[in-house]
Amino acid sequence: MPTIAFISPKGGVGKTTAATILATQLARRAPVIMIDADPNQPVDSWAKLGNTPENLSVVTKVTQETILDQIDEAATKAPFVIVDCEGTSSLTVAYAISAADLVIVPTQGSQLDAKEAARALSLVKKQERTTRRTILHAVLLTRTAVAVRSRSLAHVQSELKKHGVRMFESELNEREAFRAMFSFGGALETLDPAAVRNIEKAVANARTFTNEVLRLLREAAESAEAEGRGGQAA
Repeated sequence: MPTIAFISPKGGVGKTTAATILATQLARRAPVIMIDADPNQPVDSWAKLGNTPENLSVVTKVTQETILDQIDEAATKAPFVIVDCEGTSSLTVAYAISAADLVIVPTQGSQLDAKEAARALSLVKKQERTTRRTILHAVLLTRTAVAVRSRSLAHVQSELKKHGVRMFESELNEREAFRAMFSFGGALETLDPAAVRNIEKAVANARTFTNEVLRLLREAAESAEAEGRGGQAA
């Protein structure tokens, strides 16, 4: 059962927003458990607003001593486990990375944010060496403008790709509906169109991102299965 960890050493990049968007979209298909490993408990605060999808539950009170057990337990109860990590490089974050099937690093399109994303990617590489396995990971551009693509964003994207960093093809745009989830609770689909604009465009954006996550996980699983068959044949 896939465990997906969202990490970023820098606050304000939309990490919790991205994690919650993915969780609520996946919950339309299957049970999801979100582990709120951020000391500020943003996911728990969102859940307490109400209208949380029936298929989605939130685990809190996470410590570096308990997080691996909490991830393992969640994986026995739900097909998808999403971990919203704290915004620092800590043992808790390192343990979450080590247990993840996919690590998502959200970043905005500035040079400063790109440097912080590089720090997060370095932590993933360290955990790969520690666990002696490849950990699927990718950078997600967040809060991007819908119509205008800035030069700084294009430069950041080019530099990351030049260094071999996997990038999501999809982006999470700057949208009122994404922010509104944390004001009114619930999923995008339960927001009131009279109070929030362009919900349908936000839903389309969220589903494109979610479908890409599922594709990456499926491709990784198929690759691992093929390698397993090759090893048996040898």
